[in-house]
Amino acid sequence: MSIRVLIADDQAMVRAGFAALLGAQPDLEVVGQAADGAEAVRIAAETRPDVVLMDIRMPVLDGIEATRTILASGAEPLPRVVVLTTFDVDDYVLEALRAGASGFLLKDALPDDLVEAVRVVARGDALLAPSVTRRLIARFAARPTGRGAVDSDLEVLTEREREVLREIAQGRSNAEIAVVLFIAEQTVKSHVSRVLTKLGLRDRAQAVVVAYESGLVVPGD
Repeated sequence: MSIRVLIADDQAMVRAGFAALLGAQPDLEVVGQAADGAEAVRIAAETRPDVVLMDIRMPVLDGIEATRTILASGAEPLPRVVVLTTFDVDDYVLEALRAGASGFLLKDALPDDLVEAVRVVARGDALLAPSVTRRLIARFAARPTGRGAVDSDLEVLTEREREVLREIAQGRSNAEIAVVLFIAEQTVKSHVSRVLTKLGLRDRAQAVVVAYESGLVVPGD
């Protein structure tokens, strides 16, 4: 079954280029293109994509609000959103992650990276492994957010689950976490699943945000 992709970008040439690249892949299908956030919300409701490539700066409705609206729609299954940005550290991207995006991708990424990004998020993973993303998350967490302490939210986790959450926040894969904690990779997968379930999170991207906002991980650790 093909991975269904919606492309939202206010530049027609960017949309066309992404559509041509992704449409040439045997396992990917471009089901819609949107020139602004409001159109992205409407087309997402109509086509039910698996992945949305979402530009941040768009007219009518920006990518952050469009992401928030799409992910609050209650549709099942909800799509995974990858935000597109020109800069590797962008305040808008930080807010998009908070709105529920599963990661971000630079617009000048290599074609193979774009294709792989769609596949990665479609299978439920997050685009959080690169060091630049950890830097972005650290910067996000270091800023005042106006949100109160949420340490109590983590009381539902066991100590081992907290350890796994710390490692997720460092951008480590399940295999890397297994090495660090001296446990089997399958055990790590089970812990990750329980962490997401207990905290009501959709994916690892949201787990990273919670880990920093709760104070479990401090930027620079």
